[in-house]
Amino acid sequence: MSGTTTVVLAGMHGHGRWHLRELRRLRGTGVRLAGICDPRPPEDEDRDLVGDVPVLPGLGDLLDRVRPDVTIVCTPIHTHADLALLAAESGSHVLLEKPPAATLAEFDRLAAGLAATGRACQIGFQSLGSQALGHVRALIDDGAIGEVRGIGAAGAWQRDAAYYARAAWAGRRSLEGAAVVDGALTNPFAHATATALALDGVRGDERLRDWEVELYRANPIEADDTSCLRLITARGTTITVAATLCAEEEVEPYVVVHGTGGRIVLEYRTGLVRLESGGRVRTSTHGFTGLLENLIAHVRDESVPLLVPPAATRPFMQVLEAVRTAPEPREIPPSRRWIDRVGPHPRFVVTGVDEAVVRAAGEMLLLSEVDPSWRNR
Repeated sequence: MSGTTTVVLAGMHGHGRWHLRELRRLRGTGVRLAGICDPRPPEDEDRDLVGDVPVLPGLGDLLDRVRPDVTIVCTPIHTHADLALLAAESGSHVLLEKPPAATLAEFDRLAAGLAATGRACQIGFQSLGSQALGHVRALIDDGAIGEVRGIGAAGAWQRDAAYYARAAWAGRRSLEGAAVVDGALTNPFAHATATALALDGVRGDERLRDWEVELYRANPIEADDTSCLRLITARGTTITVAATLCAEEEVEPYVVVHGTGGRIVLEYRTGLVRLESGGRVRTSTHGFTGLLENLIAHVRDESVPLLVPPAATRPFMQVLEAVRTAPEPREIPPSRRWIDRVGPHPRFVVTGVDEAVVRAAGEMLLLSEVDPSWRNR
């Protein structure tokens, strides 16, 4: 394919605005926004990004009218699989936001359906477009930190009541009988787990050997806002991820590879890599390849490989399934949380949680091992 590549966007609000800005940035490269699917009309501040393209509430009607080359699906998690298949079956290639589905069974149905259409699909784990991943893998292969002992990941963000009020599915484990699984580990910090798995080199057809999951919540929601997991990959690598949306102070999310002779820290959102070995600290910063740009390059020339095809995300979906089937999140007691009323919306804060998630990643511990009192929460 050459010339103009037409793109439609399903879901223009929230993270969809980021895609609108990306599409505007790519206008000079032969990429054209051809339509939008959303039940809500554009807001005034989005008019310049939307232009005069059709905005329809139903994706099927939009696909019939526009026949785009690429469809971006940036909709609620539990709608991902059906909308992506609808687009692919209409003849469109797909950029599907993460997580690709709300259950492992849905993901397998999605992957099989996509394969049957012959359309390309890129899954929106932006961190897997970072050129830092190849650099970190090369450091590991060169023995820069000795033998790998395990991989940790941590992140601490602050999210207020508006974050959970933004949509009916936000903070839900299910909605009207459909799985949603919108917890800290599976949505906002999904990149932490996906990046750790990618650094380990887990293949899509490999099964995780074992896993432990701890889910907690300070907010009055169904899903987890503070959580951790520890798993063993098919390669025998231990991976521990700990995250919270109830931080006292925010911690930039990172993945740390522990070795017998040092460690490598990757801030996967910024591309910053820090090698700590032999008493020295060396840093480097790496760029990103945009996933939409990579998908379009692949559509135009199939010899360009996709960075995040569906098969590459099946290990992450095994983790999501473990979270989905885990016991309901435990409520963090009032004695360990407080409400910060600074700003337009209140938010829950968990005392000491920032240090806890950092220590969990640093020592490959569960939160209940960092502090035994978590077992009683």
